[in-house]
Amino acid sequence: MVANAERAAEFRRLHRSGCFVMPNPWDAGSARVLAGMGFPALATTSAGFAWSTGHPDNSGDAAVGLDATLAHLALIAGAVELPVNADFQGAFARTPDEVADHVDLAVATGVAGLSLEDFSGDPTDPLLPLDVAVERVRAARAAIDEGGSGVVLTARCEAFVWGRPDLGETIRRLVAYAEAGADCLYAPFLTSLDDVAAIVRAVAPAPVNLLVHRPFTTVADAAAAGVRRISVGGQLAKTAWRAVLDAAGEIAERGTFEAFAGLPDVNALLDRP
Repeated sequence: MVANAERAAEFRRLHRSGCFVMPNPWDAGSARVLAGMGFPALATTSAGFAWSTGHPDNSGDAAVGLDATLAHLALIAGAVELPVNADFQGAFARTPDEVADHVDLAVATGVAGLSLEDFSGDPTDPLLPLDVAVERVRAARAAIDEGGSGVVLTARCEAFVWGRPDLGETIRRLVAYAEAGADCLYAPFLTSLDDVAAIVRAVAPAPVNLLVHRPFTTVADAAAAGVRRISVGGQLAKTAWRAVLDAAGEIAERGTFEAFAGLPDVNALLDRP
């Protein structure tokens, strides 16, 4: 297994130029298959993981707890040689000291990066006060630096996720998170490349992650807008769920099994070195 410091260094190198796609597996098998397809890095998905445990992903980091998440991160990071970025949600913490402690635990799982979001836990008032969110980013930065792991810290603004599509506020927060030490900036659920380009300009030279959760762009167009990193969140997991629901629906409603034609040889996929 490649040492974690080497994977963190490689992950950091990927952010320096160009644009790379970092798809999101939800279990060890999907991680190994995606790694075998030639992607340079992977990222966990809190949504995909929550669904795999029988929980909806609609309440921030309350859906699945810290211990289960740490075990999941270790499982995914241990399944592949690639750098893995952790969807660490709100770090399962309120205070900066708790954030630092939990970031240390996440780094120890072998991930090469982790993301920290500013969701308050209250959908009616979804964003933490900016000063609080900034202190949490600073705490995560200090924990990573003190540990010497080189893990890449991504700071997320959740405004668009929770129905607050205020580009100005999103940019204000991301700039503050960059100043607090975030290596990469991220605002999920953007659907306008003009908005993406505005964020890229505002936080430059720090790299920006773009979530593609619907077919509104291409890798080439995102790269042209200045995006350095693309992830897909729970969308691959949802695609798998759709296939299961379609096949099971056919059986339940028609009594036929046409969906079983032409299935992939999963054993062969997982036999790859």
